[in-house]
Amino acid sequence: MNDNDILLEAGTGEVEIIEFVVDNTNYAINVVKVREIIDMPESGITKLPNPNKEIAGLILCRNEILTLVDLKYILSGSKASMTNKVIICEFNNIKVAFNIDEILGVHRIKWSDIRKPDDLSAASLSVGNILLGDKVILMLDFEKIVTDICPSCGISEDRLVSVDYKDRSGIQLVLADDSALIRQLLKDTLTKAGFKKLRVFDDGEQAFNYLLSLKEKDGADFIKEAQMLITDIEMPQMDGLTLTRKIKEDDVLKKLPVVIFSSLITDELRHKGESVGADAQLSKPEVEELVDKIDHLLNI
Repeated sequence: MNDNDILLEAGTGEVEIIEFVVDNTNYAINVVKVREIIDMPESGITKLPNPNKEIAGLILCRNEILTLVDLKYILSGSKASMTNKVIICEFNNIKVAFNIDEILGVHRIKWSDIRKPDDLSAASLSVGNILLGDKVILMLDFEKIVTDICPSCGISEDRLVSVDYKDRSGIQLVLADDSALIRQLLKDTLTKAGFKKLRVFDDGEQAFNYLLSLKEKDGADFIKEAQMLITDIEMPQMDGLTLTRKIKEDDVLKKLPVVIFSSLITDELRHKGESVGADAQLSKPEVEELVDKIDHLLNI
C-alpha cells in the first residue's frame, strides 16, 4: 500500500477504514496504519519460548521477521486455532502484525460519523463505534493494544529521564487525543516535565469549540489562555488535520502554534500535516522530543 492508495486528503474530515472480522465481530482500522494485508505465510508461525499470551509468535514477510500479535486472544480471551489473514501495521515507529479471520472491505467515511464509545476508560480497546448500514463496527485502539504488551513501545514516564525538569507552570497547553491511555500518559509526563496548566479534550471538535469560545471572549488575547495546541490525528467527530486546518484558516486563531503528535507521522504522510499548516509534527511515542519542541516554539 502506498500513498497513492490513500484517498484521505489533509483536513477534509474523511477517513478510509478497513473492515475486518475477528471471532465473528466486525472491527475497523485506519487505512494509513496498514502497510499490507497478506495470507498467512507458508512458513507458518515460529513459536517463542515463554511468550506473552498475547504474542502468537514470529512470522516471515518479505525477508522481514515480524512479531504476530494474537488479536483473537486479546479481544475474546481464546487463542486462535489458525490464522487466515495477517494485517501488517506500522505506527509509533514500529512494524507489527495482527492475525484476523477475514477482510470485508474498505469504506470511506467522515470522522464525524465515528461515535464515541460509552466506555472511555483506559481499559477500553475501542476508540469509536461506526454505524455502517445495519451493523456496528468497532474502531480499535491498536496503540493501546501494543503498549499494553510492550510499555516501552508507547508513551511512558520512563522516557522523561532525558528531559530536564524546569518550571513550565506558566504555559497553558491544550491537548486533544481520543485515547484515554494516551491522554493520561501525556498528562503525567508533561506534568512531570513542569507543565501545570493542561486543558485536555478527547476529540478535535471539543478542542476547536473551546478555542472559539476563548476567541469570542478575549479576541486576539485568547493566546494568554492557550499558548499551544498538541493534537492527535485520529479522533472521532473532528480529526487533528481538520482541526489544524480550521485553526490556521481562522484570522485570529491562526497565531496559535499547533503540534501534531501522532503515531501516523511518517515520511510518507508528513506532507499532510504540512499542507494544513502544522507548526511541527512528531511521532508517538517520542514524548521527550515533544517537550523540546514545545520549549523551542514558545522560546521557554
